Amino acid sequence: MTEEKIDRIKAYEEKKAYEEKKDIKLSQKKTPTFLLPNALTILGVCLGLSSIKFALDSNYTIAVIAIGFAAILDTLDGRVARLIKGTSKVGKELDSLTDVISFGVAPSFIMYFWAINEIGKFGWLLVLVYTVCCALRLARFNLTKINENESWKINFFEGVPSPAAAGLVLLPLILSLSNIVEILNLNEVIKMFNLVYIFQIGNNSIFGSIVILITSILMVSKVPTYSLKRIAIPRSLGAFLLLGIGVYISVLIFFTFEVLFLTGLIYIFLIPISYFHHKYLNKKFLKERVLQGENFEEDEIEDIL
Repeated sequence: MTEEKIDRIKAYEEKKAYEEKKDIKLSQKKTPTFLLPNALTILGVCLGLSSIKFALDSNYTIAVIAIGFAAILDTLDGRVARLIKGTSKVGKELDSLTDVISFGVAPSFIMYFWAINEIGKFGWLLVLVYTVCCALRLARFNLTKINENESWKINFFEGVPSPAAAGLVLLPLILSLSNIVEILNLNEVIKMFNLVYIFQIGNNSIFGSIVILITSILMVSKVPTYSLKRIAIPRSLGAFLLLGIGVYISVLIFFTFEVLFLTGLIYIFLIPISYFHHKYLNKKFLKERVLQGENFEEDEIEDIL
């Protein structure tokens, strides 16, 4: 074999080895990193659907817990996707579909089986209204775009987000599952303000219906609410945050429904605060734009005044 042929064989083998390494790198780049966040999203769907089955079996304790875990997964899937750079258009659409099922269909069905079926056709109408409002709210959220000069608005949602709405809708059920009245010794207060009817487990159809109706309106409204996902915590407060989370989870384990109910009340209290905070920031940044000589629409001028 001549030296020329030997050189050609070596060159061919080197080229082949290089192409194999290149193929390995390309296959590594094409690794479907979106599978993990999408798997979390699908698990959320399964939990939402399973909660309906638990409600059918009158196991409302597990039904509420299933919705709670679905909400946790809804928070995690987006963060995981951004962390491992596994975001995708499929994941975004799948997340919205999951929210409709887990936080729209499931909570309304749970409430229907628990109490509001007692008011007949009107109860089923409330189920439809709540689910449709949830779908409309998510459709609007997917189409919402924030201008560069209004980046501060990223800290707010327009209307109550679907996971929070699910929690609010389930508050009457959570209250009935808790012992908060006995723990806080609220019996005298209930009698004083004639709230006995509301706090009786057998008479929750009216209370539940009112909560569903108000929550449905809040979802499709333009009332600004805090986007807790966007809150930035300074590193200096990281240790205190972890301590707070640890204490919250510890108390949640032993007083599950009491803590969930109080968490819901805190969120309700935050709604008017977020409204006035948003109004203050909007006015502040509009004035800054006035000083920069920008032109405004009539409704924006009214906000400034």
